[in-house]
Amino acid sequence: MDIVVEFEGEGSGTAELTWGQRDVWDLMRRTGRTMNIGGTVPAAPGETVAHLAELLRFIVSRHQALRTRLVPVDGGPPRQRVHASGAIGLELVEAGPDPEVTAEALRVRYQTRHFDPFGEWPVRMGVVLDGETPTHVVLMYYHVIIDGFGIDAIVRDLAHLGVAAAPVAGVRPLELAALQQEPAALRQSEKALRYWERQLDRVPAVPHPAAADPGHGEPRHWEVVCESPALALAVRAVAARTGLASGPILLAGYAVALARVTGSPTAVVQIVVNNRFRPGFGEAVTSLRQFGLCAIDVGMPFDEIAARAWAATLGAYKHGYFDGTAATRDLEAWSCYLNDRRRGTDETGGEAPTPEAIRAARAAGNLHWGGREDTYDGTFYLHVEDEPGRIVYTMWGDTHRYTPAAIEQCARDLETAVIDAALAPATVDA
Repeated sequence: MDIVVEFEGEGSGTAELTWGQRDVWDLMRRTGRTMNIGGTVPAAPGETVAHLAELLRFIVSRHQALRTRLVPVDGGPPRQRVHASGAIGLELVEAGPDPEVTAEALRVRYQTRHFDPFGEWPVRMGVVLDGETPTHVVLMYYHVIIDGFGIDAIVRDLAHLGVAAAPVAGVRPLELAALQQEPAALRQSEKALRYWERQLDRVPAVPHPAAADPGHGEPRHWEVVCESPALALAVRAVAARTGLASGPILLAGYAVALARVTGSPTAVVQIVVNNRFRPGFGEAVTSLRQFGLCAIDVGMPFDEIAARAWAATLGAYKHGYFDGTAATRDLEAWSCYLNDRRRGTDETGGEAPTPEAIRAARAAGNLHWGGREDTYDGTFYLHVEDEPGRIVYTMWGDTHRYTPAAIEQCARDLETAVIDAALAPATVDA
């Protein structure tokens, strides 16, 4: 059952896809993945369907991205069209005997079903009801239109619910599409692409081996999941010694692991760049996420690898805003990715953990196989998640290029590299 929620907002018109939108559109076309983003939250005490319907009306009315549908173009990528008004459904689902199970089933349905970008609004919202009482709210977004940092901006903007006159912060999709056609943005794009070329020119392409049995009858891409309290402590220890943040330390561990599995003296990693640090982009509700390139030499003490990872990260962020359709280099040989999804990490600061504490924490770690999918992006894809008291990461590997054993070892080597560096700083890695 649906409730129809009418909306009306400021701004309408048609424009080209922005650079971030086009990146995700091409990725989805290439892999066939839905890439829908969102999740489930328990309903607040006293929550009502009427209030949730008003919340849906508010976010769609207020944000151009959520009033956007794509327009097909013969022989080319679609364009985006922002509508001034319309109506969207709020789905109501009976909780049944177990509201959490019902909410998870709704989330999976929203997650796995492709959006119709030409006929569906880019947000799905469902409410699980126990009688008339909401127990859970499920929200899912079409990733071409908005990225995870854009969702964060929507959440922050909920402070203006009921204050219709409050101005909307951050660049809007139509404005961004126009800005990216201006000379300053095109110069930025050309500069970024030249940087990518320089980095790749110094890196020898390492042919990926075929797996021992690529026809094993299983889905091609396998996931390894690592839950590691020891890694969280080790990162803090290395951070206390080097003064580096946790991100480049984890990137250094990933670089060591990739170098070991590929045999290359230089690890090439494409990292997710949110681009919200650019002027006017901080509160943007749109898709600004693109990739930045890190080429990191290994075969030296870990602290130096971590310092190089930090410098590479700065370069990647500076040159992670560009028109990907203008790129001339085939990146297939360097398709290893890192998506650090953490917000407000706590792995740094305070006293450095002792070696005894790190060693003791290793016994509490857990590494196991996770999901398997026919399509994914890249040879290796590392995701790092928020978890109190531990670091949780998932590594997807392509079994048509590396054996499952090699993929598992790569995941283990990341953890081992950082822990060994914390316990024996003089160790030379890779």
